[in-house]
Amino acid sequence: MLTSSTGPESRPPTQLTPVSPRKLGILLASLPLLFSIVFAQDLTQGTPSSQTSPRVDFETSVRPILSGKCHRCHGSELQLGGLRLDQRKAALSGGYSGLVILPGESAQSKLIQLVSGEIKGKLMPLDGPRLTPAEVALLRLWIDQGADWPETALSAEAASTEEAPRRQTHWSLRPPERPELPHVMLRSWVRNPIDTFVLERLESEGTTPSPEAARSTLIRRLYLDLIGLPPPPEALEAFLADHRPDAYERLVTHLLSSSHYGEKWARHWLDLARYADSDGYNDGPRPHAWRYRHWVIQALNGNLPFDQFTIQQMAGDLLPDATVEQRVATGFHRNTLTQRETGTDREEFRVKQIVDRANTVGAVWLGLTVGCAQCHDHKYDPITQKEYYRLYAFFNGDKEVNIEAPLPGEMGPYLQQSPEYQRRRRELLDQYPALALQPQWEARLLEAASTSEVDLIWTLAWRKVGWLFDGGQEILRLDPSQRTQKQKDQLSDYFVGAYNHVVDKGKYEELGLAKLKEELVKMRAEFPSLSEAQTLIPHSHPPTTHLHLRGDFRNPGIEVRPGTPAVLHPLLSQTAPTRLELAQWLVSKKNPLTARVTVNRMWQEFFGTGLVGTAGDFGVRGERPSHPKLLDWLATEFMSSGWNLKQMHRLIVESATYRQASKLRLDLQELDPANRLLARQTRLRLSAELIRDSVLAASNLLYPVVGGKSILPPLPKGLADLGHRFQGWEKSQGKDRYRRGLYVLAKRTAPYPQLMVFDAPDAQESCTRRERSTTALQALNLLNDPVFFEAAQALAIRLLQEESGDVQKRLEYGFQVCLAREPNSTETDRLLRYYEQQREILRQEPASIAKVLPLELIDKTDPASAAAWVGVSSVLLNLEEFITRE
Repeated sequence: MLTSSTGPESRPPTQLTPVSPRKLGILLASLPLLFSIVFAQDLTQGTPSSQTSPRVDFETSVRPILSGKCHRCHGSELQLGGLRLDQRKAALSGGYSGLVILPGESAQSKLIQLVSGEIKGKLMPLDGPRLTPAEVALLRLWIDQGADWPETALSAEAASTEEAPRRQTHWSLRPPERPELPHVMLRSWVRNPIDTFVLERLESEGTTPSPEAARSTLIRRLYLDLIGLPPPPEALEAFLADHRPDAYERLVTHLLSSSHYGEKWARHWLDLARYADSDGYNDGPRPHAWRYRHWVIQALNGNLPFDQFTIQQMAGDLLPDATVEQRVATGFHRNTLTQRETGTDREEFRVKQIVDRANTVGAVWLGLTVGCAQCHDHKYDPITQKEYYRLYAFFNGDKEVNIEAPLPGEMGPYLQQSPEYQRRRRELLDQYPALALQPQWEARLLEAASTSEVDLIWTLAWRKVGWLFDGGQEILRLDPSQRTQKQKDQLSDYFVGAYNHVVDKGKYEELGLAKLKEELVKMRAEFPSLSEAQTLIPHSHPPTTHLHLRGDFRNPGIEVRPGTPAVLHPLLSQTAPTRLELAQWLVSKKNPLTARVTVNRMWQEFFGTGLVGTAGDFGVRGERPSHPKLLDWLATEFMSSGWNLKQMHRLIVESATYRQASKLRLDLQELDPANRLLARQTRLRLSAELIRDSVLAASNLLYPVVGGKSILPPLPKGLADLGHRFQGWEKSQGKDRYRRGLYVLAKRTAPYPQLMVFDAPDAQESCTRRERSTTALQALNLLNDPVFFEAAQALAIRLLQEESGDVQKRLEYGFQVCLAREPNSTETDRLLRYYEQQREILRQEPASIAKVLPLELIDKTDPASAAAWVGVSSVLLNLEEFITRE
């Protein structure tokens, strides 16, 4: 073998590449045809004449070109762009951009345009040797002669796969089968079937489970996991004194029936639903978003079966005789980011919303990264780009609307006062002659919508009407006699507000419309209103759905109809399936993914990590389950229970596996450092909302009303001055400011600082698993956030008022309130010394006492002693143990 240096002088003058016998045979067989092509050129066109040339044989002339240059990207293993060229039917059907072979028309065939470089910037194949001019000429002639491809012309590989369904080889795509309970040695440890699967794995690894946690730890663990609040001292005392054999099970029943259960588990679901109270982008408000959150809480408290929970959120509006609550549930799809800024391309952002809906369905119910197929076939999982846009098509024909969704107690006062409100409103509007210009304003907007002449101001005004209130453009198109009273009020209110921007800016103040706007706002605030909700309805004239070539909505490919991935079970209806059929398909017992994915997320909430560690990816690139048989047993149990969420939660928390101590074991550090064998429980840092909730509950500040609108807690000092995102953040007054973290206003571009610091998701997309970080900023937040400082003050007052004993008794009571246990001697000694230090400092600086604890709230006999308890309380609320679930 010759080697050469880097210089051209040392390079051999000629290097011959050996030709394989197969290639030599093809070349010799093609020589007569090539000679005929060369001498049969059409003098006017410069291309081979199909009329005078001999017939091109597919097997000897065309197949070698396709297999040598095309099958690597368009063969049995990979079909880029949806194009497959190793099968006759698939090749002649084309790809996502349409037909590529037009028999008799080589000039119009995309196959020729792509391999010849006629399309600028697109020369195929993308890498590897290009087609020679002779090979391109052969393909041209073959197509012009009719692209003769005999039915029997199949390679052995293609023949074995022609029209065959894709094989379901990945474990998650096979339907779960209920496994038999394994035989284990330590039968006395087992409390329910979950434990047999865990114990089988432990015994196979030569280790044993941990002992059961202390009862004080168990009650705190249960309270935090099931309702998201710490146990009050009286509940702790009652449980420790209850020696009945089913005391633990009774406690579980009590917590599952609590109205706070729905709040705790709603937060988990709202992460998946990417819930927020604002649009994102320029972050306009969503005043009705909370109504969906309220529905989720009530559905979970009522233990709505998960299949119905799914169907109502996917397609509640399509159910026969759909109730208001079922339509509210479909607000799940309204949690997408929304761009309302005038001048933006509405179609672009509408497409982004639909893409988000398709991706979210894939993540939440299928546990698959379907979004990877938006621009091309999925590189790892059996999902094609065409199948992605078939899923996308389910949502492409929907329209966003707002509906009246009154809560109990709202309708009566509304109906009683509505006539008087309308009378006062008419009297007010009659005082302003400028309202007579509204018909002209409406006509001008409609003209801007229909004319081809560009009047930028009015065109933008028309677009803005469509964004600012529900169905604005459709309301304008209605004949005034067909508008409801609410629609009439919406239009007149918008006209009053928009007059200065569109009609006559100079006369806005002169005509008194600014004052009218203020009076209308005041009048509406005094009138009892009905709650509203965001939902979807099918569009009366849905657009046709096309595949987006390379994910670009401006470059449509082939038309697609609603459908699901072929690798999974088929839809019941194949003709014109709707979102309702999709919902029923998701919760079909034939679906191998939904039950697995859902129980895995339950497990993740109780143990920190799911049986499948990648909760959002059950595909080829995801983790394999640590306990495959347990996962399938839980999935089949979930379905056979009637999709009963509370029953599954009970099953998990009553297992011996869940009740283990979380203490670190040296024998497991090397064998199982991540605790995937489940030989102990896992210590979990509380979520951002639960940290706030625990602080408020321990300090007796928590306002425990369930459901309702979002709140605005106090912001850290100076934050509102840092940018416009927090401007206008008018903090809630009274008890509302002390509601649970679930209700804190979720503003996408300006999340509440405490929640952001403790890893709350940003609601940009579905979150299947929260991260848990540890940073110095978290400690500073707990010490200095105004809510936490108020809580320390309130906890100090609670300790002073509820425990009349000496300092040590109050310390012990503080531990019961915050940690559900008594302090040890070391902890007591250290906190007693700290208390004495704080009291001496305050006595030397009496002016600081009022800053620490308002004097009107404390005993005047010894203000320094009372204020010192604020420091002690702050220490208790900042303990790592306090913000951790053992």
